[in-house]
Amino acid sequence: QVQLVESGGGLVQAGGSLRLSCAISKHTFDHYAMGWFRQAPGKEREFVAAISWSGDRTYYADSVKGRFTISRDNAKNTVALQMNSLKLEDTAVYYCNSDGGPIATMSPGIYWGRGTPVTVSS
Repeated sequence: QVQLVESGGGLVQAGGSLRLSCAISKHTFDHYAMGWFRQAPGKEREFVAAISWSGDRTYYADSVKGRFTISRDNAKNTVALQMNSLKLEDTAVYYCNSDGGPIATMSPGIYWGRGTPVTVSS
């Protein structure tokens, strides 16, 4: 059973930065591609970023390209999402996600964390 636990959310002013982290409890973490999704109030959950199991391939939603960076530390079993130049429209609950396979995609997998809320204020 894969367990994903997000942390790092909070309240930040527009233009500021936050770093989200996802801790993965799975012995074979090295072979899991990971992703981040978000869901804003009243909206559907949407793809944010993904990273392959080796870390050599990353994908981003157009809305966050150039501002967000996804990374992973296999030694620590964690995946991070560095969010810079935050905008009001980045306000959402952010979820860590994986389908258990090595290839990064923009489609959601079956494993989800409980989410961490991010609120960007003006």
